[in-house]
Amino acid sequence: MLLSQYRKTDGRIQILARDGTEAFEVKTDQNLYDLALDCATKGEGLRDRIASLGLNGAVDIERLYAEGHLLPPVLHPDPAHLHLTGTGLTHLGSASTRASMHAGAKVEDETDSMKMFRMGIENGKPANGAPGVQPEWFYKGNGDALVAPGAPLTSPTFGLDGGEEPEIAGIYIIGDDGTPFRMGFAIANEFSDHVLEKQNYLYLAHSKLRPASIGPEMLVGDLPEDIRGKSRVRRGDEVLFEEDFLSGEANMSHTIANLEHHHFKYDLFRQPGDVHVHMFGTATLSFAKGLSCQEGDVFEIEAPEFGLPLRNPLKQLPVPAAPEMARVTVL
Repeated sequence: MLLSQYRKTDGRIQILARDGTEAFEVKTDQNLYDLALDCATKGEGLRDRIASLGLNGAVDIERLYAEGHLLPPVLHPDPAHLHLTGTGLTHLGSASTRASMHAGAKVEDETDSMKMFRMGIENGKPANGAPGVQPEWFYKGNGDALVAPGAPLTSPTFGLDGGEEPEIAGIYIIGDDGTPFRMGFAIANEFSDHVLEKQNYLYLAHSKLRPASIGPEMLVGDLPEDIRGKSRVRRGDEVLFEEDFLSGEANMSHTIANLEHHHFKYDLFRQPGDVHVHMFGTATLSFAKGLSCQEGDVFEIEAPEFGLPLRNPLKQLPVPAAPEMARVTVL
């Protein structure tokens, strides 16, 4: 089942569901956040709840997408309680991608990345169900940084680059007792500043403080073992970049369960009512192939299991003539 949501003309959020080619409105006034939180409280699955609610007539989801009405699959009423985070060096081939980005860097910098990648290969998928090695981890922002499908991904005035990272994201809600509940999975564009990261690997944390987009649709259920999609960059009618986008545990050095464990082992990330969008990494980057994206370029990420492709144009805020200090006022 694929779930999505859109904003109606009266401002209300409507849930959509589909198991085939057509999308239908779910018979509920709740948005996906409220519905999922109620399911977590009552111990009921999303699929079962939607089946009990029933569906209204079919809607043209592609038209809603084209008109800019689709929203991320989940939002929090208070954006400060939605957390965007992710992991790196989790996919087979991700170490070579990272190495190509850091060509010319000091040997010791490359060795740290390769060491973490090898740690994942050796103990990211423990056979006995125990926790494996922890992955690279990063923070991207809160709900204010979550961009709707079709909306621009904005590079700030001080940004050096704006480039796509095609990933799968797990979407979670925290129950009243602090238990994380996985709502589903969605395509994600973990937009980053790769030029900044390339300057020095210790700038990775800064390079990740950029917006991200997920959706348009969320897959409810287990993640397929072998996901094979496409990542593209379009400039007008021209496709500047197209490469296979591989994910799922068959293409990863960690299990999803291990990545989830090392995120939710922190009490900070088990606060009741919070939402988490946790991105699982990639091995496909147009930047690693030498592409420098420009204002108006469109990122397109798709995989058949996740329904409609995720598309976002790049918006580059103008660079000021002279850098300005961020001013802090003393109270």
